Amino acid sequence: MMMKEIESIKKERVGNQAINSLQETPDIETSSEDYASRFSGKVGEWFLGVQEKATLNMLSEWPNATVLDVGGGHGQLTGPLLSHGYNVTVVGSDETCQNRINEYLKEPSCRFEVGNLLDLPFENESFDVVVSFRLVPHVEQWPKLIAELTRVARKAVIVDYPTLRSINYLTPLFFKLKKRIEGNTRYYRSFYEDELLKAFKQSGFVRASRYAEFFLPMVLHRALRMPFLSSFTEGVFRSVGLTSLFGSPVILKMIRSTG
Repeated sequence: MMMKEIESIKKERVGNQAINSLQETPDIETSSEDYASRFSGKVGEWFLGVQEKATLNMLSEWPNATVLDVGGGHGQLTGPLLSHGYNVTVVGSDETCQNRINEYLKEPSCRFEVGNLLDLPFENESFDVVVSFRLVPHVEQWPKLIAELTRVARKAVIVDYPTLRSINYLTPLFFKLKKRIEGNTRYYRSFYEDELLKAFKQSGFVRASRYAEFFLPMVLHRALRMPFLSSFTEGVFRSVGLTSLFGSPVILKMIRSTG
């Protein structure tokens, strides 16, 4: 084999390795039936109801907007977004990420695309709003992910994340207990909000609003299996301001700065 051909193959391999190093695929897990079981039953319905209401409130100023759901193969928001008139595109790392949203893909206002989540296959500002739930805490190159979310968003980006300003600060100490209760939990990163705000600011986005979902750990509510009691208790914590200060996960709404 000629030396030039050998060098060409070497360069190609290096290039492929560089591309692969940018690919992270945690959404394959969150798009699975096993992951969906974490939100099954009445407690799971309550969890998703809280998330849905907060997200739709944040989107209310943009009726009929085009929405890109990055890593949204879990389908937690697909139905609610469609039923409220949004045009939804879900992007996932693999074809299997569409399995749980197949029923929605029959609608003309919903489509699925396969793509690298850290190099999204869309032009700049292709969508009015970009949402991404259950993803940021599982991506090692999360600043790159945020850069991509903001690149393709015209108006806003909405993400959720576990905050260190909560019981999540103690996650490393209690992870084994959490896994024993939930069975299929994964390691994840918790954030100080300033870390995320700084990353968004670099792309010209500023915080518009935030919504902390629960004061008590979700694993505790799962263990109790009493959604009525959980809802009542969380209502008390929210009414006295504890949830806003120390609740988690947090839904963060970032908008493109006009200044």
